[in-house]
Amino acid sequence: MSELKGMVNSQAVGGAGCTSRACAGCGGRISDRFLLFSMERYWHTRCLKCSCCQAQLGDIGTTCYSKGGMILCRSDYIRLFGHTGACSACGQSIPPSEMVMRAQGNVYHLKCFSCATCRNRLVPGDRFHYVNGTIFCEHDRPSATLLSAHLQGNPMLPDQKVC
Repeated sequence: MSELKGMVNSQAVGGAGCTSRACAGCGGRISDRFLLFSMERYWHTRCLKCSCCQAQLGDIGTTCYSKGGMILCRSDYIRLFGHTGACSACGQSIPPSEMVMRAQGNVYHLKCFSCATCRNRLVPGDRFHYVNGTIFCEHDRPSATLLSAHLQGNPMLPDQKVC
């Protein structure tokens, strides 16, 4: 799926000689004093809104995101796809329709959310340990000696449970 980060530009509609624009959201003619231009299309200010939270994107900033047919505000894009829209383990893009696992603000494909030692996939209900960006199942938690060498002074996050 393609991903697009667009700018939301507000434009005043000109006077005589101005051609009528059709709204990409509702298809209606834009006769409002102001219109928005984003993702190479024109929008009523009320029609360019986040597919998740319904916030009017012209009111909350100058960027919007489009992925998998959805138009998203920055907050919902990051909530759904992480900062990059890519899996933190494999780096590949995550399709918008795919379920994901999350840990400490990172997003993973279901198949990639696995223990670094035994490679067993973690599922909801499993306990895991997140150590310096690495996921370990409950049974493969590194020993205190390995942890101190691995962390090099970084604190270990408390045990977590997959929800």
